[in-house]
Amino acid sequence: MGLLDGKVAIVTGAGNGVGRGEAVELAGHGAKVVVNDLGGSVTGEGADKQAADEVVDVITSRGGEAVANYDDVSDFNGAKNIIDTAIESFGKLDVLVNNAGILRDKMIFTMAEEDFDSVIRVHLKGTWNTMHHASVYWRNESKAGNQPSAAIVNTVSSAGLQGQASQSNYGAAKAGIASMTIIASLELGRYGVRANCIGPGGFTRMVGQARADITVKNPEDYTEFDPMNPGNSAPAVAWLASDDSKPTTGQVLRLIGNNLCVYQPWEMGEQFLATDQDGNPARWNAADIGPILNKYHFRSINPGIAAQQRQ
Repeated sequence: MGLLDGKVAIVTGAGNGVGRGEAVELAGHGAKVVVNDLGGSVTGEGADKQAADEVVDVITSRGGEAVANYDDVSDFNGAKNIIDTAIESFGKLDVLVNNAGILRDKMIFTMAEEDFDSVIRVHLKGTWNTMHHASVYWRNESKAGNQPSAAIVNTVSSAGLQGQASQSNYGAAKAGIASMTIIASLELGRYGVRANCIGPGGFTRMVGQARADITVKNPEDYTEFDPMNPGNSAPAVAWLASDDSKPTTGQVLRLIGNNLCVYQPWEMGEQFLATDQDGNPARWNAADIGPILNKYHFRSINPGIAAQQRQ
């Protein structure tokens, strides 16, 4: 028995890199897979069916079941068609893996409005679009008495959770996806839907665009363990997609190379209270804030950020 036998999954942006590794991995565990990829460039131009078709061929050549979909996740109706493709092809939908994205790296002062809008539209809105249509389907199933055991796995990045210069658009989108996923976990649990994130890594087309010294390979072409194989994170996606992951929801996992960890969410740090001379609650005096934060808080600020600020 496979971990995902009987499951129907969608993987967006599955034509290359991380998404390709996820689609092949899910199929290897028994899932029927909708391989979605517009087939555009790393920066979002153009379209080509070949990318999705190749992954379908890989899956079917190994005895799995898969169909291709070429819709644009950033288009609201296109995203609905992705969901409908799974239901029409395989009769249902159990797993939604959002991986589609583009990259347009520039510093804030040189980034054009279109560079910002395009990245937000594909990553953040595209993830929301597919989640919306999938959640409508699962909610209707639940109300009809067919309670799902479904999973959403969204893709985040250290650029959004830890920060990266030249990626204000990409980082904002990824941080937004993490927050949106936590909110989805709160909203959809009653309908049998779990929502989590994966933070992957590896030598992808996006990395290859910035580094001419690397060779970008398909995940299935690696014959030995390589920490930069973009398919390394796929096992975590397979587990999150499976019923074995119940009741895990609202979590952000990071799996790069052989390193697996769980991100800690934003949380309140140490709290300080302003009081008057009698110890009663009082309004803060601006001059009193700096000394307290410098003494008790900023000493533990992210070392990388602190180093940049000192330069």
